[in-house]
Amino acid sequence: MSSTQLPPLRRVVTAHDHQGLAVVDSDMLLESERMEVAPGVRAASIWLTTGGLPVDDNNNPEDGAKRPIEDTSNFGIVHPSGTNVRSTELGPGAFAPMHRTSSLDYNILVSGTLILITEDGTQTLLKNPGDTVIQKGTMHAWKNPSDTQPVRWITVLVAAKPATVNGEPLKPEIIAGEPKSL
Repeated sequence: MSSTQLPPLRRVVTAHDHQGLAVVDSDMLLESERMEVAPGVRAASIWLTTGGLPVDDNNNPEDGAKRPIEDTSNFGIVHPSGTNVRSTELGPGAFAPMHRTSSLDYNILVSGTLILITEDGTQTLLKNPGDTVIQKGTMHAWKNPSDTQPVRWITVLVAAKPATVNGEPLKPEIIAGEPKSL
């Protein structure tokens, strides 16, 4: 689906003025964009940090949402030495295909209902704003079960070493198409 009919996200960023007082530095709407790797999925970058932890963004006037992720090994959504806060949206009935990244992800439901589908076929329904999924480098898909309402969730992606099974690292992967368990 090309449109989720959700309003744009509003992002407010604070900073300090020349006298050291806290001020609102920017207040803007963020439009989501279609993700090339996952038809039916829209996303907006909210803030990206680079260069490891602790970050130095408190002293940097650059807009973190505009920073590029040039490393494509994790599909351009995980910075190898930072964090990425992003919004993801699915229109009614839409899905994000099975995928895995080398990251630790905090997924927080904001509006709508969402089904997490794991590789073994387990489906977990998220229905309350604030429901959270901690994704530890596992293969998973997302589905909007509603026929009428879009869904939105916020994800904080943190660069991580690949998950390993029996001593073998699991590589980032996307399996095109609708998950078999749907």
